[in-house]
Amino acid sequence: MTTATERRLRIPADLDRIAEVRAAVRAVAEACDAPIDCEDDLVQAVDEAVTNVIIHGYAGVPGDVEIHVGRDDRDIVITIEDRAPAFDPRSVPAPDLTVPPERRRPGGMGVHLMREAADDIAHRPRTGGGNILTITRRMRRSA
Repeated sequence: MTTATERRLRIPADLDRIAEVRAAVRAVAEACDAPIDCEDDLVQAVDEAVTNVIIHGYAGVPGDVEIHVGRDDRDIVITIEDRAPAFDPRSVPAPDLTVPPERRRPGGMGVHLMREAADDIAHRPRTGGGNILTITRRMRRSA
């Protein structure tokens, strides 16, 4: 069931379809009266996560990505499921931000942006193969 404060969608692993995911996240955040910083953070986090699944997880092989966006009390929770090879983004080391960008090795910034945008990121293997990534963001962060 889909309501104003809950959306489910399934997209093929195609970068051209990420706009649909961003729109669903934004619509739920707006329906929940989330502040704009929360909305923007969630859009950033889900964009990075789904892009990583498509580019690195499926790596050109056909597949689907399932997304559920909903409200859980004072949080907005996004669950992203795929059947790509298992990968826990929490295992990616934090980038050394003291090194100038032009001298840093490529990669890892998407996961860093997800961490910065979310209050919690959880990962677990999907039964039968794949990943379940849960991104949680409080609608209003404590000062």
